[in-house]
Amino acid sequence: MSRYNQKTINNTIKLYGIGLHNGIKANLIIKPAKENFGIKFCRIDIDQNNLIEANYQNVVEPVLCTKIKNNKGITVSTVEHLMAAFFGEGIDNALVEIDASEVPILDGSASEFVEAIRSVGVKEQTELRSFIKVLKKVEVQEGKKYISIEPLENDLIVDFEIVYNNPLIRTRRKEFKLSNGDLTNIYNSRTFCLYEDIDFIKSQGLAKGGSLENAIVVRGNEILNDDGLRNRHEFVYHKILDCLGDLMLSGYRIFGHVKTSQGGHALTNKLLVKFFSDKSNWSLKNGNPEEKNNQIKESLKKTLSASI
Repeated sequence: MSRYNQKTINNTIKLYGIGLHNGIKANLIIKPAKENFGIKFCRIDIDQNNLIEANYQNVVEPVLCTKIKNNKGITVSTVEHLMAAFFGEGIDNALVEIDASEVPILDGSASEFVEAIRSVGVKEQTELRSFIKVLKKVEVQEGKKYISIEPLENDLIVDFEIVYNNPLIRTRRKEFKLSNGDLTNIYNSRTFCLYEDIDFIKSQGLAKGGSLENAIVVRGNEILNDDGLRNRHEFVYHKILDCLGDLMLSGYRIFGHVKTSQGGHALTNKLLVKFFSDKSNWSLKNGNPEEKNNQIKESLKKTLSASI
């Protein structure tokens, strides 16, 4: 299957679960979509103006999750894990129907979304995929928080550092490289929080559906979940998962090197806004850039041979 053709899912997917923040149970139906449709969410509990495009320009209130809103004020939140699954499994086009305002958190990772996509299979389409090529370095800094993106040929790297005072989480840094292909640990890594932050988070009207079934809770040197960690880098891998899902809101696949320290949903969105605000930062390429380079080289060889 080509890396450069657009893809959708083979068949309809149905999932059900509770929203992490609103605590409301929701049905999620993912349907195949035609070429160039992109990823769109449809609030089927609302009769009109219910379509929301998964795009960084539609992001609002990116606090502890990514929420998107259409121009009529209709929202859907916590889209990042599903978007990361679409990214990793190569899905460019899909319609996501949901009967509530938040995507189910399921087990707190992307693994169930990925399993569902793999269970129905991926369909290659005829139209070529578009890629964003980074031309110049762009960065955003807010105090100690930092994120940047810079040029990288035909690959995506996300270099992520987390910094916590907690003795168990501490400072950790890992790198994801798209060309390496293995997303297993990233897919399986769950959202997490500190025990001492729970009351404050709930006071903000969030985490109404949170539990040890869908989040890692850390208290001091102890993980409160009976099953412990799924992998030793689960904390930072989950942050990479979130970042990949948020980058998928660019609407295209990005070739570039992302570096971030203490980043999150809001910072990644600010980077995308700044990056796309200046056309000199990027260019849009269609199809296989390596193939095109080879064609240019072959053409030059023929021209040189003819002139000798």
